Amino acid sequence: MGLTATKARPARREVPKSRGGRPTKSAAIERDQRLIEVATRLFLDRGYDATSLDAVAEAARVSKPTVYSRYGDKRGLFAEVLRREIARWLAPLAEAAEGQLTRSSDISVEQRLIEVGREMLMFTCGPDAVAFSRMMTSQAINFPDIAKLGKEEGWLKAVSTTARFFDHLVAQGAMDVEDTGIAAEVFLDVVVGHTHRMATFGTPLEMKSAEKRMRLAIRLFLAGALGPSSRVQSAPKGTTKGTIRRRSSR
Repeated sequence: MGLTATKARPARREVPKSRGGRPTKSAAIERDQRLIEVATRLFLDRGYDATSLDAVAEAARVSKPTVYSRYGDKRGLFAEVLRREIARWLAPLAEAAEGQLTRSSDISVEQRLIEVGREMLMFTCGPDAVAFSRMMTSQAINFPDIAKLGKEEGWLKAVSTTARFFDHLVAQGAMDVEDTGIAAEVFLDVVVGHTHRMATFGTPLEMKSAEKRMRLAIRLFLAGALGPSSRVQSAPKGTTKGTIRRRSSR
């Protein structure tokens, strides 16, 4: 009888345990971090549907019962991965906004927003962010709680961070808006919304053109579609206040 080759399985990693047999606190934290890192890589490489908890357990070198007891099911694991990734994506935005709060007031508002917008483009249109956005969108119908997590942990926190930055600019007299929350939503939409959608659809991102679009969007955001308020108040005869006057085509 011939010998049959068998595939070598990765050795299970020994986890330091306390006297009661349970992993120590530091060992449990390290194990969970490893599980999330492995799951993140597998979700990105294989997609949501093709990633199983068994595969995650094997790649992370932990027992299957450990994964199931910690996260319950694949949806619970994906939610935890998504939560960590969103926090990682939002960190540059928070840092950029906080950094602008300490900048000299001599720097124009436009330049401040451009610097914040540049950070937003980098992390929202990166390959990992786009891949998770696609997975979240595809699973949102079947798992509404994942869509809710993306909204609450991602979009709403980004709006809140941007609104706090706008509050500071309003306090300085650099901006004059009635509702900084709505202003933050509009700003995020016009600055990165289109570029992120195109990246999600698979359109290659050209950073030079994306930044050009961002700069023009910020100028539009700051000026408003109607231009200076004096122009709105003194509308020419035959026009209605608030009507946008178009440039003649040449």
